[in-house]
Amino acid sequence: MSVPPDLHQQYLQTCQNLSQPENHFVARVLQEADKGITLKIAGNNRLVPVQRVTDEDVQVLASVLCSAVFVTGLQLEEFSLLSALFLLKENSTLRYLNLMFNDIGTSGAELIANALHSNETLLHLRMTGNKIGNKGGMYFASMLQVNCSLEKLDLGDCDVGTQCLIAIASILTQNKAVKAINLNRPLLYSQEEETTVRIALMLKSNSSLVELHLCKHEIKSLGVERLCEALYENCSLRYLDLSCNKITRDDVKFLGELLKQNQTLEILDLNSNRIEDDGAIYLSEALALYNRTLKALVFQVRMKFKLLLHFYIHFEEQERELIQAGRLKPNCTDVEPYEVDGHVHLAELSHGLKKHYYWTPSYGEVKNAAANASLAITAVSEYF
Repeated sequence: MSVPPDLHQQYLQTCQNLSQPENHFVARVLQEADKGITLKIAGNNRLVPVQRVTDEDVQVLASVLCSAVFVTGLQLEEFSLLSALFLLKENSTLRYLNLMFNDIGTSGAELIANALHSNETLLHLRMTGNKIGNKGGMYFASMLQVNCSLEKLDLGDCDVGTQCLIAIASILTQNKAVKAINLNRPLLYSQEEETTVRIALMLKSNSSLVELHLCKHEIKSLGVERLCEALYENCSLRYLDLSCNKITRDDVKFLGELLKQNQTLEILDLNSNRIEDDGAIYLSEALALYNRTLKALVFQVRMKFKLLLHFYIHFEEQERELIQAGRLKPNCTDVEPYEVDGHVHLAELSHGLKKHYYWTPSYGEVKNAAANASLAITAVSEYF
């Protein structure tokens, strides 16, 4: 078995050959690299001194990594760069590329999407937070018509628009490779929910999508109803994110009826919607009497203290049964009861589906899986 090349020494030699000053942050990451790893060259790393990585630095890095077959992932956050295009064209082992929160605009999106037309190895691309706009999103939609290997695409917070969402929904009726897609926080100017209706139509015929994020889509009654109608026919979707929409207690009736019959969904995120007490009751009835497959449900309910106490005691009785049956673990809730002077209070725990989607804590990597439970529940891959 051949010994992997020394990336650190290769980097220093390439810098010398190109007369490019050494970036000490990049050099340190490469020095600590090991076989079969993801290089995390992230600008928001609080644990080590970070020197800003420029396009020139990434050109050197790309030259080193193009032959590094044991490097399968690259995380380049919060830098202004487009030189990763070279890696998409030359590196045949790169599976994961994280470009979140760079300064990539429409023209950069076009270059990256064009590079993916011929790339057959990249499985997961994160473009989160790059303001590529609707036109940039259309380049990625066109790419999905050609690319048959990309499994996970994150276009969250990218300012994509109605045209882009409709195009992606249409293409996903034919594309069978994509398993997870994040379309969070688009820029929508219509209240007609046309994009949600198109996405629902896609779900009726798509049999490969496992994870779908529709946070901040202005989804209301019509959108929820159409999505639920589609999910009666869909047998692949396991993770549906509908957080931060305009779903009310009456709209939750559609979801409650769906959960009585759906045996596929494992995660349903309804965080920051207006489901109120009645909506919580609709969901609890479906889960208590019918559904046996949902593993995670997220929502917020604002109740008066007496009602909350009654609801919580009722939940504790159900929780005890679920724990005894092995369906629920104590660390799978985000609150813990405690008593002071005969009054029961709730303490919030640092548990959730994706607490560290945007950032990692200053103390380092999170070992508690309960903080990012969605990764364990619906493990599409090691990267998403």
